[in-house]
Amino acid sequence: MKFAPTDLPGVIRIIPQRIADERGFFARLYCPEEFAAAGYAFAPVQMNLSRNRLAHTLRGLHFQSEPFAEGKIVRVVRGAVFDVVVDLRSDSPTYRRWTSALLSAENGEALLVPAGCAHGFLTLEDETDVLYQMDRLYEPGHARGLRYDDPALAIAWPAAPRVIAPADLAWPALDP
Repeated sequence: MKFAPTDLPGVIRIIPQRIADERGFFARLYCPEEFAAAGYAFAPVQMNLSRNRLAHTLRGLHFQSEPFAEGKIVRVVRGAVFDVVVDLRSDSPTYRRWTSALLSAENGEALLVPAGCAHGFLTLEDETDVLYQMDRLYEPGHARGLRYDDPALAIAWPAAPRVIAPADLAWPALDP
């Protein structure tokens, strides 16, 4: 695996090294020793799958409130997404800034999203599956979110959402 920093501290692109032959390829997706050697402590305790039937389905922007904030590795195992991370760590030099990445089954890349950041995505293809590895168990009652279209964030989504849950439309905007 290769690890590439983004413009938000702690948000890391994970690029698998594929070993290919006539059968296809093999790639390691997670190895605690490789993460530790690169300086990233991440120990998954839960895995989640998000199945999305239609292109331009928007999920997010989600996070867990303290003291149950969670880090995650997000990867696409079928289809493609425009993936967004918003820095909500008030002590961060990139507080309230966002970054994005194209994650797809084709490129195999993943994002390490640290605790204290909101996460969301817009599917770019029908039948897109997103796999999450979480570093803590989900704690009911602590799910939070932000409006995907908050003017204070000005996220440049590549398309308007076609499908979005009422709960995601009900999240508040950031305070000015």
